[in-house]
Amino acid sequence: MIIAIPAEADSLDSATCVSFGRAPYYCLYNTETESSTFMTNLAADSAGGAGIQAAQDLVDQRIGTLITFRLGENAAKVLQAAEIAILKALNLSVADNIAALQEGKLAPLEEVHAGFHHGH
Repeated sequence: MIIAIPAEADSLDSATCVSFGRAPYYCLYNTETESSTFMTNLAADSAGGAGIQAAQDLVDQRIGTLITFRLGENAAKVLQAAEIAILKALNLSVADNIAALQEGKLAPLEEVHAGFHHGH
């Protein structure tokens, strides 16, 4: 399974980014190979709909789980339609959130927000 986590930098030691759609990077961690790659978020600087575009980009990467602090409702709909699990991040590094998932310490993200509509 591939896990995605919004990251402040392209490193496992990076802080987990509090923004989903505007995160500079996403860590893609493969639980089968225990390897990670980092994907630049091309939607981060878009005028609007960054979360929706970022969600679609992650769906295209065939992720199975997203770990994030928060998520807009439209991005959540994209991920839910692809049957991607959405878990609440802890205030830890990317690597420590991966470990927390593997230890069963992450809960489902219960709330989504209306989204931040930039440029309207």
